Amino acid sequence: MAGAGGTGGAVQAAPAVRIEGLWKRFGEQIAVSGIDLELPAGRFVGLVGPNGAGKTTTLSMVTGLLRPDQGRVEVAGHDVWRDPAAVKSRIGVLPEGMRFFERLSGRELLGYMGRLRGLPGDEVDKRATQLLDVLDLAGSQHKLVVDYSTGMRKKIGLAAALLHNPEVLFLDEPFEGVDPVSAQIIRGVLERYTASGATVVFSSHVMELVESLCDWVAVMAGGRIRAAGPLADVRGAAPSLQNAFLELVGAHGRDAGEALDWLGGAR
Repeated sequence: MAGAGGTGGAVQAAPAVRIEGLWKRFGEQIAVSGIDLELPAGRFVGLVGPNGAGKTTTLSMVTGLLRPDQGRVEVAGHDVWRDPAAVKSRIGVLPEGMRFFERLSGRELLGYMGRLRGLPGDEVDKRATQLLDVLDLAGSQHKLVVDYSTGMRKKIGLAAALLHNPEVLFLDEPFEGVDPVSAQIIRGVLERYTASGATVVFSSHVMELVESLCDWVAVMAGGRIRAAGPLADVRGAAPSLQNAFLELVGAHGRDAGEALDWLGGAR
């Protein structure tokens, strides 16, 4: 595609998410410390960092679940806090520890969420049937959500987040506590979703998972972005993303061997 003004250069796609000067403090604790970040559209983006890095707080502010102390966020070209309705119609969210309407069955939950989104009832029912089938929940669709396992809860939450076909999907630790079979099913659905041109942004502290799924990564530690870009660029010359990550967050060289020289010795 020719660029504006007839230069012949490619037109750069607008970012899926643009974050400018984002801050969040809880009492004396600074959780997010003035981050600036642009996440590309149509990519599988990993937001990685150790526990307490600020990942969940950042995603909560980006998706409109938590108001920042300072800063600005745009998703799909719309300001999250000035135009929340436009943003929320374009995103799907699966937060960590998501609360469900647990006295509904899986199918009833999807039916309710789809109609709440304003989708026609027939379309909701059709999409719900397809999602329940693909996510291997058809056999449990009439079981109450309160009786679902952790893996089933993740899958029904993902189904609810995908039901309205959002432009950007935000997932906070989507594979935490999920069995290998459910994890493989979720992974397949997400790969198909991004292949259609949509964007997935998910947080994790499991580097092997991120390296196998993502093509773009942002590394966060201490409330700041330490590195961001295509996976190969962030990994650099390191043998794995795990090694690069440990260097970036200053965790290389820590050894518990001497401090725990008593552990495992003769009793």
